[in-house]
Amino acid sequence: MKLKDRVAIVTGAGRGIGRAVALAFCREGAAVALAARTASELEAVAAQINSQAGRALAVPTDVIREESVAALVEKVLAEFKRVDILVTAAGVAAFAPLVDTKPEDWDRMMAVNVRGVFLACRAVLPAMMKERRGTIINIVSVAAKRAIPGGAAYAASKHAVLGLTQVLAEEMRPHGVRVGALSPGAVDTALWDAVPNPPDRARMLRPEDVAEAALLMASLPPGASLEDLTLLPAGGIL
Repeated sequence: MKLKDRVAIVTGAGRGIGRAVALAFCREGAAVALAARTASELEAVAAQINSQAGRALAVPTDVIREESVAALVEKVLAEFKRVDILVTAAGVAAFAPLVDTKPEDWDRMMAVNVRGVFLACRAVLPAMMKERRGTIINIVSVAAKRAIPGGAAYAASKHAVLGLTQVLAEEMRPHGVRVGALSPGAVDTALWDAVPNPPDRARMLRPEDVAEAALLMASLPPGASLEDLTLLPAGGIL
């Protein structure tokens, strides 16, 4: 098992990419703390994992609230005594030309996609730095690297996460903590349900594809680090 005896926190674990990452990590032996706002979704994922002899802890969490994220990490340390891996998969998106973008959509994406990552990373760092080990994987997006019309606000939030990740990787290098950005292209998740005339979802990545990439980043030997991984559908970025 690639992650035997490891402890991971996965934000956005109730659905989509976060759920797939949590299931993959548990399959490979990790105990996983599932974090998201919707308790019912977390409980369903935890029940699925526990029924398969895995270890999952559901912790309802609002990633934009500092006290909620702090309570998440405190509970994980109390339950499992350590934090080896953080995957920040919580995210929101809204697409429109910039001229039609609503300020409330901009604010929401900056709050969840950027502040949420900042708070989660900051919360796990003391425990990781103390043990001089750990892996942080921030789910970014190909939108941070390629111009996609209609995605200016979303791209801005993901550019911010990419920059945060790159700087944090340098800051943590002397402390033995690995930090990497995983940037997938279009992924077939519920995010597209609210998008009029979406691209062909059959050609998109599956959440499980992204989970396998995250597993690769998390399971590398201690002397290696994947710090910037772009994962695209075989047919292109869509």
